[in-house]
Parts: sequence; C-alpha cells; structure tokens
Amino acid sequence: MNEPISSRDPRPPDEAGRVALLHALQLLDTPPEPVFDRVTRLASQLLGVPVTLFSLVDAERQWFKSRVGTPLTETPRNISFCTHAIAQDAPLVVPDTLEDPRFAANPLVLGLPGLRFYAGVPVRTAAGHAIGTLCAMDTRPRALAAAELAALEDLAAIVADEVQRREQMSAARDHLHTADVAMRATQERLRSIFELASFGIALIDMQGRWMTVNAAACAILGYSEQEFRQLTFWQITHPDDRAVDKAAVQEMLAGRIGQYERQKRYLRHDGGAVWVHTTISLKRDDAGQPAYFIVAVIDIQARKEAEQQLAALHADLEDRVRARTRELQGANERLTAAIASQRHAEQALRTREAQLTSVLEYANDAYIGIDDTGRVIAWNRQAERTFQWTADEAQGRRLEDLIIPQEMHAQHERGIARFRATGEAVVLGKRLELPAHRKDGSALTVEVRIHATRIDDRVTFSAFLHDITERKRAEAQREHDIRHDPLTGLLNRRALAELLPQAQARSRRHGIGFAVLFIDLDGFKAVNDRLGHEAGDELLREVARRLRAAVRANDSVVRLAGDEFVVVLEGQPYTLAEARTVAEKLIAALVQPVAAGAGEAAIGASIGIALHALEGELDAAELLREADRQMYLAKQAGRGWIRPLP
Repeated sequence: MNEPISSRDPRPPDEAGRVALLHALQLLDTPPEPVFDRVTRLASQLLGVPVTLFSLVDAERQWFKSRVGTPLTETPRNISFCTHAIAQDAPLVVPDTLEDPRFAANPLVLGLPGLRFYAGVPVRTAAGHAIGTLCAMDTRPRALAAAELAALEDLAAIVADEVQRREQMSAARDHLHTADVAMRATQERLRSIFELASFGIALIDMQGRWMTVNAAACAILGYSEQEFRQLTFWQITHPDDRAVDKAAVQEMLAGRIGQYERQKRYLRHDGGAVWVHTTISLKRDDAGQPAYFIVAVIDIQARKEAEQQLAALHADLEDRVRARTRELQGANERLTAAIASQRHAEQALRTREAQLTSVLEYANDAYIGIDDTGRVIAWNRQAERTFQWTADEAQGRRLEDLIIPQEMHAQHERGIARFRATGEAVVLGKRLELPAHRKDGSALTVEVRIHATRIDDRVTFSAFLHDITERKRAEAQREHDIRHDPLTGLLNRRALAELLPQAQARSRRHGIGFAVLFIDLDGFKAVNDRLGHEAGDELLREVARRLRAAVRANDSVVRLAGDEFVVVLEGQPYTLAEARTVAEKLIAALVQPVAAGAGEAAIGASIGIALHALEGELDAAELLREADRQMYLAKQAGRGWIRPLP
C-alpha cells in the first residue's frame, strides 16, 4: 500500500502551487465542521450511498475533512480515487471499479472496504485549483442517474463556495461562523422536508399573495412559481368556494379557530378546476399578530411524481445559496456589520425553524421521528389522528409499543440492531407497505418512507406514514370479484383456469391423482321458463349451496356459466369408482325439491368425470374437455346419468 506513486497516479499541472494553497487554507488536520458534514450527509441521503467524503488531496496523502460511513481519516494518495478526480475538469464516475483498469487492482477494491462504485466532483478554489473532491462511494456497482450527478455537482459547488469564501473572508470567519452553520442547518432540514413532501405546501401573506410555493403545488395547479407570485389566493379559488374560505379566514383572524381543512376546488393554469384536500393554518408573530398563512394541498384527482418537487426545491436551494453568498461578500467589505448580520441571521433562523415546525406539524402524512434506540422523539398531529396516541403519550416510548404488531417486534428490533452495528438497513429510502395497529388495537395498513440522518455518530430516523387501509381493502375486494361468480359466490371460469394447473402441480408433488366432475343441470331451462329468471337465480344459488355442502373443504366448486358447474376433487388418490361415489352423492343432493319463487322446482344433473393420472396426464384444458365430453355422453343417456361407466 506504500509503494511509490506510479504513472497511473496523475498530477495537476501546477501541483506545487495547488498543495501550497491547500496548506494556506488551514483546513488539513482540523476538527469536523457542521458546514461540511451537512453536505456529506445530504449527499449520502440523496444518492443512497453508504460512504460520502469531502476529501483534501495533500502531497502524498488524502485527508477527509468530512466523512459519512467510514472510520478512516486518511489514506495514501497513491491508492486514492480522488487524485484521479482532481486531475480532470469533469466529474469522475466509476460505475464498477473491477471493470476499470485504473482501479481493478486497487487494495481499497480488492480488500476492505471493497469499493465497487465511485463518483467524485473536484472542489476548486477561486483561482481554479482543485484541492480535493466531494465524492460518493458504495460497495456495490451502480449506475448514477443524471439527476443524481447534478445533485452531487450542486453540493460540490456549495462546498467550493464555502472554500472560496474562506479565501476571501479570513478576517470575518470567527464572527460569522456560528450564524453560517445555523443557517445551513436550517436550509438543509427545510430542504429535506420539502423533498419528502408528496403534497403541495405554500405560504401566503396577509394580502392573499403567494410568498413561497413548492413544486407539488405548482404541479397540482399548473402555475410556475413566478406566476403564483402575480396572483392572489382568491384569484385561483373557484368562485363557488370563495364564500366558505372567506368565512373560515375571518374565524382564524378573530382567534376562534387556529386552522381549518376542507375539500374545495382551485382553478388551474389551463382554466380547468381541480379538487383538492386543503389545510390552512394561520401563523402569528411573537406579538400575537397575524403574520402569514400556511397552506397544505393534496391533489385528490391526480398525484404528481416527486421529481417535480425536487426540481423546484433544487432551484430554491440555489437561490438561497446565491443570496447567502451576496450576504457574505457584503460582510467582507464591512467587518463591523458582521455582528448586525449575525443578529439578522439568528432571527431568520428562528423564523425558518418556526416554518419547519409548522410544515411538519400540519403535514397530511403522519410524521414520526425515532432515535437510534427506537424511541419516539417527534410525533405530529396526523400521527395522533392516524394512530390515536397523543404526542405526549408517544414521546420517549419505543415504536413497537405504539404501532408495530406483536409478530413484527423481533424483526424490528433486529433491524435497529443491525443498523447500529453495520450502518445498513433494507428499509431506508424505500416506499414500503406494512401492517400497523392503533392505540385501540385496531389494525391498519400504512405506506412508509424512512430516512436516516447521522449527526456526531448518532443516528435519527424520519418516518412518513400514510394510511392505505381502505385502498388495500378495495384492491382485495377487486381480486375476489375477478375470481368469483357474482350470483352464487362460487369460483368462476377464470379461477378454474388458475386452479387446474395448480391442482396438477400439487398432484405431481404429492404423488396422487385427482378428479374433475363436469355437472350440467337437468330440467333447469323448464324451471326458468315456468317460474321466471328470478326463481332460476334462486335455484342456482341453492344448487351452489348444496354442491359446496356435499364435498370436502379441500375440494373446489366452480360455476362455469348458466347451469354448468365443475367440482375438482383433491387430497386423496381418486379412482373412477370413488369419483362416481361422490358424483352419485351430488346427484342425490340436487334431486331434492327446491323452493323457488312462488312454487317448487325439481331438477337433476348429468355428470361427466375425468381423472388426472400421474403418467400420460392431460394438460388442464384437455382435462376439462374430457370431463365435458363425458358429461355430454351422460346427457345423451338420459337424466341423472354419470359417465364413464364403471
């Protein structure tokens, strides 16, 4: 690992000047700083990789100013990936290190930690020197999407801006450091919430003008953020809904209510109306005076994908970075103004934190914060409504004591322990459907998205949960209706097409055959003609009940169509004699008179039998056709016959 640097270790043209500038910046061998740690954590979350670094490339080593997912603080330069990244203008992306001749024999690839993926963006000073990289690494090969690479470049630009500001503001660094770290923390937290939000969020001033609008709101209503700023809340509210909204706003201004929610219509950019579920809350300042409204909007006609939210939030983050850069450049010209700027930043921080708290508190998804021991540290109002526990009741309790079913406790505890030991978790960053239960013990199904954040070697989890119980119930009912006859409740032809191949597979697995009985009712048409269709339907339901009662629980009864039924006999090695015995039992059950409509009906049945043998077997369609053919022969012989004969 300490052999001389080979010709495969590229050096920038002005290596001596680059290294001298790196040492002059006084970044090497300094303690971790939140301003960089937030960027590496955000890069890890956005790209879904276990390791992210802000690496500084010294003369003969690379040292990690900020790191996520590795205990190492430095490595020799002659085995580093980053020394290749700083030698080129474009980002360096290695989808699979074993496929790249520059890195296939690298000890960091062949040994621990077994790197298989690398993406690094050079971090440059104002003079253009690449002093290091912002890089992301994984132990699995992977492809990097264009949006992910753009996000990594944007985050590297933030790091570069901070480095360049340190070149320009060494005199003001101590005075502005606290305010700068706090502001960046607020920006990153606010951006994370916006990225996770699947609903529209907006702030409206007291004149009804749109102050801030996220991408979801833009997607729902079709306006750009600039177009929103040229409109008022009332201009895009449907005329029929304005009176109710105005009355509710007056109630909030009078202090009688703090928020209201309802279903209403907005006017889209294209002129059409869209139904939304909206929650509007009034935010007051420290003096208790109305300051602005917070509006949350869910599109109940069509939902948009999260990429639109990310694009708007990305643009918003760039605006904030540019604004912050202008503030710091102004502070460099007038050091005495730094204290006033710091006070202003602290006030902005309190405002942003209040906005963040309001967004979380009034989100339409249940939001739960969990520490690395599995105990609740945050529980919003929607979580109270969804799971019936108040925030005070939930605070400090383990999640499995609140919403996780008993049978999943062990799995949850193993997942927490595995993450604490290895930093790996299969549920992070995915959209999952999981069972849960409420305080009263009732069950529900939730859609869950979980993200992990590591701060000072401590991990917290942010979970957004949405109740999808009704949706899953509707899906299950649709699946049942597809495979069952609506009149009799028996399995239908589609279910039979799935059942027969499954029965054949079970037959081969257990080494026993089974029998298929094709049943056609005798005299049903006469009953239908004499007593009417309603009586005929009543008769068919009674036939279904008798067939089901006459066979065993593991046998299947199917209504094909009209007065044709199929019974599949399984669970024992059926012979023709045994199958005929069941068929005779079915005929005996069906010939008993049935009360139908205003009269009484007597019917019979003709039955054809097909046996599934283990050798020379028919396929499912041929087996059914053989049973149908035998039934036809029985029908020709007269009422109540069974074919084939013994």
